Amino acid sequence: MAGHAVKHDYHLVDPSPWPFVGSLGAFLLALGAVGNMKGLVGPDHPLAILYADGGWGGLILGFAVVIYTMIGWWGDVIKESNRGDHTPVVDIGLRYGMIMFIVSEVMFFAAWFWVFFEYAIFHDVRIDPGLASWPPAGIETFDPWHIPLMNTLVLLLSGTTVTWAHHALQHDDRKGAKLGLLLTVILGLCFTALQAIEYAEAGFSISGNLYGSAFFMATGFHGAHVIIGTIFLAVCLFRLMAGQMSAKKHFGLEAAAWYWHFVDVVWLFLFTFVYVVYQ
Repeated sequence: MAGHAVKHDYHLVDPSPWPFVGSLGAFLLALGAVGNMKGLVGPDHPLAILYADGGWGGLILGFAVVIYTMIGWWGDVIKESNRGDHTPVVDIGLRYGMIMFIVSEVMFFAAWFWVFFEYAIFHDVRIDPGLASWPPAGIETFDPWHIPLMNTLVLLLSGTTVTWAHHALQHDDRKGAKLGLLLTVILGLCFTALQAIEYAEAGFSISGNLYGSAFFMATGFHGAHVIIGTIFLAVCLFRLMAGQMSAKKHFGLEAAAWYWHFVDVVWLFLFTFVYVVYQ
């Protein structure tokens, strides 16, 4: 009731515009992607400006709205934490929420692995009776012991540094936590740079063949998750430097570490099956 003191440990959030704004951004992003890949409207249509230059206008606008939503929404969550709204009960809910999010991401990547295994194992039965081998003839695959191996070592090392950062903060070693987080962010950027080089050197594309579509969708979405995780960790680093985390209250860093370890494990499966076993 209005004017009465709160008698529970739950946080009732204030009305927020971010769900609506985020949905709008996702809608614009989807339209931009469709326009970029297949075209959506003619040059005389009122929405043609969103699809100028192959649909990049819609994509850029959608990305801008989504990024704006992320900054605003997560900024509000940080403000709530600084105000003390994240009680132990709320903290447990945040942990369950992060766990369920990672589980949903596991299912997301399971779908891409399913597609790849379907192509690799049953290509001559369910895909194309004339497809005698996998990868298909004419596809020049990557040497798994070159850039893919380098990226594997980079991610394994980054998993060590983020664990170091988390452990250091738990013991109130703020200097060690900052250094570990900084190294993790640098290693994340190195992974993305190496993957960009790998894509630039690819002898096949995402269009025109099953192997290319399966390869780039699986590794590309993983690369997107590495970028998201790197941003996540960078924000934690900035918050740590601003004194917003302590040995007793640092779930943001803990959630980022969980996410990063998930990204590491997915890459190990990608490296093993996409680059080594079925190449």
